[in-house]
Amino acid sequence: MAQQHDKLDDRLRKMIAAQHIFFTATAAEGTRINISPRSTEWFRVVDDNTALYLDQTGSGNETAAHLPVDGRMTIMLCSFDAAPMILRLYGTGEVIPYTHEDYEPLKAAHFDGKEPAGARQIVRLNFDLVQTSCGYGVPHFAYESERDTLTKWAEGNLLEEMRAYRAKKNAKSLDGLPTWAADEAS
Repeated sequence: MAQQHDKLDDRLRKMIAAQHIFFTATAAEGTRINISPRSTEWFRVVDDNTALYLDQTGSGNETAAHLPVDGRMTIMLCSFDAAPMILRLYGTGEVIPYTHEDYEPLKAAHFDGKEPAGARQIVRLNFDLVQTSCGYGVPHFAYESERDTLTKWAEGNLLEEMRAYRAKKNAKSLDGLPTWAADEAS
């Protein structure tokens, strides 16, 4: 049975901490809805109503295009082990590019000053609704390990090459909305 909360409590924090994957969902009016899976390795719960994650350069950047226009964001985590649960965080997100003045202080405060290779931005979600549901329909999966493919790819690129890639692949959404990465093309 679904339950709604206005903030996280210790039980829900423990559920989040036990997961290895989360999904982000964003959209803007007239655009496709984007849902992206992410490793929880760089996911942090900051307080009862704030979460953030360090995001690596990838083949697209829909989140960075949608959030400045619409702001709405949902993060979903699913328990794949013996204790079933689905947890959704509903709220407003923002993107803090690696070039923004707030990036380094956030990285220092919440990631011990570390970042994955190819880090491009921190995404922050301020949520006002936490919803849990049973998760009885979620299958069991066993976690094996993190993939290192994206990290190895990023480590093989110089900063200038990474900027050129982001300017080409991350500057616009599928529907043509611009992202902060468009500035790297300049």
